[in-house]
Amino acid sequence: MHILEILKQRAMASAGTIVLPEANDKRTLAAAAQICAQKIAHVVLLGQKEQVLAEAAKWNYDLAACEIIDPATSADLDLFTEVLYERRKEKGMSKADAQLTMQNPLYFGAMMVKQGRASGMVAGAANTTADVLRSALHVVGVRPGLKTVSSCFIMVSPQENDKTYLFADCAVVPNPTAEQLADIASSTAESRRSILADEPLVALLSFSTLGSAEHELVEKVREAKGILDARKVDFSYDGELQLDAAIIESIARSKAPHSKVAGRANTLVFPDLQAANIGYKLVQRLGGYEAIGPIIQGLAAPICDLSRGCSVQDIVNTSILVLLMSKK
Repeated sequence: MHILEILKQRAMASAGTIVLPEANDKRTLAAAAQICAQKIAHVVLLGQKEQVLAEAAKWNYDLAACEIIDPATSADLDLFTEVLYERRKEKGMSKADAQLTMQNPLYFGAMMVKQGRASGMVAGAANTTADVLRSALHVVGVRPGLKTVSSCFIMVSPQENDKTYLFADCAVVPNPTAEQLADIASSTAESRRSILADEPLVALLSFSTLGSAEHELVEKVREAKGILDARKVDFSYDGELQLDAAIIESIARSKAPHSKVAGRANTLVFPDLQAANIGYKLVQRLGGYEAIGPIIQGLAAPICDLSRGCSVQDIVNTSILVLLMSKK
């Protein structure tokens, strides 16, 4: 069984609610209909009901099982406005600004998640990544104990029984500091536990293995490990490790014989965005791995971004991941 089918079955069991704020997008409507038809989750679409249903009818999408909410006329608008105002007033937001902002579907959807009205939100088919992340940060904020929002990809081998990896951060933080690398490691470990339901073995990658080279780039990775040590995190990690030492047991025995992670790592934290982005695309294009993501992580509640070139299936798949991330 393909990993996405396994994840879908687990997501269905959570009986969660997904909010899709881009009801003006044809792909979003198709995905909503598919999610409901497959009983993956309850779906909330945000928009004017008559317009949404008219657009769905034009494409013969069945939205009978979906809930449609117009933020501008919702009974929750006043409550949501007050919550946003209290959260943002010190940043200069007025009550009138908060009410206007809360009529934006991205902000209304994020507030539904914050207030427990939805398990998570998926957006980005019709909005930029910056807009999606801004609404998420303004409404739900960063997860307690972290300061960094990042991303990861699930890398699925074409060989059914091979290991599935998580790669981070491939999409958000260009040149992370040591503290940000530590945050990325913690977030990716949590993503692995919630989505794949197994234990993360985190490798902090570099061109050096445990002191084999000296450079300021290597030192940053060592500092990140030191921060994880100080935090006393509850997952296994090590670094700095070269890629081969991280994932190949025979090389790990030679380069890092005393490491509890080397040779067995399933969660790879790259030292910067260039390395991570190049790395996942090499594995995808030359190694034939399937790349699922990017998955936004580090937020206080699950909200994920899509590429504006996404497919209907991308929206469905991302909704499945968000449902799993919402399970504590």
